Amino acid sequence: MRTDSLPTLDARKRPRQARSQATVDTIFEATIQVLLAEGLPRLTTIRVAERAGVSVGTLYQYYPQKQALLFAVLQRHLEQVARTVDEAALSMHGATLAQMVRTIVTAFVKIKTQNLAESRALYAVATELDSREYVQSIKQRNRAALEAMLRTASDARFADISTVTFMFAGVMIGPIQVLLEGEPTPEMLKLLPEQLVSVCLGYLEREALRPA
Repeated sequence: MRTDSLPTLDARKRPRQARSQATVDTIFEATIQVLLAEGLPRLTTIRVAERAGVSVGTLYQYYPQKQALLFAVLQRHLEQVARTVDEAALSMHGATLAQMVRTIVTAFVKIKTQNLAESRALYAVATELDSREYVQSIKQRNRAALEAMLRTASDARFADISTVTFMFAGVMIGPIQVLLEGEPTPEMLKLLPEQLVSVCLGYLEREALRPA
């Protein structure tokens, strides 16, 4: 497990033009393809460059080492997850608890399981890079979005909304983590959203103080 601080994993430069962004996107997709086909131990910048159809020199213009490339791919994935939660939570401001929970859980499960093999591969990457500090920052961002949403619930309020939000987010994340570490059946994946809605809504309703 790596213990390097995260700044050492920063990209060498950021794409500023459409053509450069397209190149980086191609490199990211190639990285995922190599991860799925070869596994994390066999992934090298040379293999990624070959799969992407670019020179190793081009890849190194952006990512000076394998770890920087892997962190960038992980960052893109987690930013997509955070953005999904942000948008879903914002869309539910002023709604009922039931509407909030169904929308958030459905969006979260979808973004994490629509490509389970990719999510599992990136889960392994997060562990390899010891990116706990960055992952925690994403979790905090998600909790902030959920707390802001819950504060506007039309049919409930909470005495300790920070703790309630912490538990709500944890209940959603836990089963997903178990899925990424195991081999879920199609039936399990099909039932997961409704099961999570039931658990999360039941907890929130129990903790809620009904408005006067």
